Amino acid sequence: MTLPARRRGPIVLHITAAGAALLAGALQLPAQQPAIASGPSASSAQPATPAAATPAAANKTQAKSGAVTAEQVEKSAESYSLGLMWGEQLRNTGVAPDAVSAARVAQGVRDGITGKVAVSDKDRENIRALATSGSDANHRAAAKFLAENAKKPGIVTTASGLQYQELKAGSGESPKASDSVVVNYRGTLLDGTEFDSSYRRGQPATFEVDHVIPGWTEALQLMKPGAKWKLFIPPQLAYDLRSRPPIPPGSMLLFEVELLSLKPAPPATPPASANPPPAGKAASVPASALPKSTGKAPVNPPDSPNSPSPATLPPASK
Repeated sequence: MTLPARRRGPIVLHITAAGAALLAGALQLPAQQPAIASGPSASSAQPATPAAATPAAANKTQAKSGAVTAEQVEKSAESYSLGLMWGEQLRNTGVAPDAVSAARVAQGVRDGITGKVAVSDKDRENIRALATSGSDANHRAAAKFLAENAKKPGIVTTASGLQYQELKAGSGESPKASDSVVVNYRGTLLDGTEFDSSYRRGQPATFEVDHVIPGWTEALQLMKPGAKWKLFIPPQLAYDLRSRPPIPPGSMLLFEVELLSLKPAPPATPPASANPPPAGKAASVPASALPKSTGKAPVNPPDSPNSPSPATLPPASK
């Protein structure tokens, strides 16, 4: 299960690096993670577009004052888009809306872009605190939920902190870490937001047991084919601070997992000998691997698979 990196154009990447340098230093988000579907649209969290950013509103303003130019309208729209992008980045890192003052952000942008004020060590500390505020809150919410959930009937807590509930029993051999499995699953956050579902895609997922998040790897090796479990995965056994949207950093994850089947890993191919025998000459066989002589005349055909071949019998006495 891996999260693909979002595609962004080179201009947007350049703006992000220049305008959000403090955040870039405070956040570490590696790309490796499970393949998941996109979450709920961010449009619901977007503020209304300022009047000057829309052509119709700009025309009305220009008609009243006659002072608004096409260049100003374009700057207004571009400025809004820039702020929107930064706001979305903050939301994706888990920063709550009430943790930021839009007026102070605007003042900081003005002071920074004009060179009036330089970034200080204190500013960097403030950014680090802001960047971790969301994940810290999610860690606390996860710890509280797991402590309460562990007391409920049918909930099993493993040594790692993983919790699961068996909804349907299975049978047969449990998968090994090197096996591949076919599963149906649905993943949600604590607030019920669904971020991934093979049911929604209409097709089960197939992957290797040791190529997913640790909580899945542990649970799958305890399940049997046909079983359906509910998993409660702590942040440290999921993506934790390495998550990508729509999963906020530090989130615990809830899954319903149905193990449909498993496919054992193919046997490992033995390495080729570094010194193969010369052409036309058979490879030597250790004496311990040869069948031992019974001292009796050979039976033809052999009376058992372990009967000695004539070549292993001592010559008959004259």
